Amino acid sequence: MRRLPVYLLLDTSGSMSGEPIEAVKNGVQVMISSLRQNPQAIETAFISVITFDTTAQQVIPLTDLASFQMVDLKATGVTALGDALKLVSNKIDNEVAKTTTEQKGDWKPLVFIMTDGIPTDNWQAGLNEFKQRKTAFTVACAAGSGADTNILKQITENVVSLDTADSASISKFFLWVTASIGVSSTRVEDSGKEVTGLNELPPPPDELNIVV
Repeated sequence: MRRLPVYLLLDTSGSMSGEPIEAVKNGVQVMISSLRQNPQAIETAFISVITFDTTAQQVIPLTDLASFQMVDLKATGVTALGDALKLVSNKIDNEVAKTTTEQKGDWKPLVFIMTDGIPTDNWQAGLNEFKQRKTAFTVACAAGSGADTNILKQITENVVSLDTADSASISKFFLWVTASIGVSSTRVEDSGKEVTGLNELPPPPDELNIVV
């Protein structure tokens, strides 16, 4: 079975404490519940969660939807986005099966990044690592006015922003991520083709601005 790997890179720095971090936890829970109702996604989608604050850590390795258990997230520290990009590069190398002459590997991973701040580490070094990995598409979400969309634009062309990092906006972002994973899994199952950019994804809700 060819898996569709999905990596969520979630900012858990101190500025996310309170309502934003609770909204992120709820958003992931609702996303998993919805995807479990989707016959294509339950077959193919595997989800990993990487958090980044003062350091980055993979709190949930690539896991099928049926066994996925959300962990508690705490908001503390600063914003090591570069560390997170390095870590996801390493995990793509180690967790995503490569296509060889004997077998078809996994589908190219989908990467969703959500941050409410500006990286506090050497994010360019992390980005250099990340650029060497192949993803189907990467989406970066700037949650609220504290995030720098210019930096996110250097990571990926697909940048969206939320005016506020409140629970209503964050839940809308995760609903859209859910729909995007659903469309991607249906596409690979039905046609054997990968979704490659925002134009092939469901239109984002009004709360989500596409940064051009």
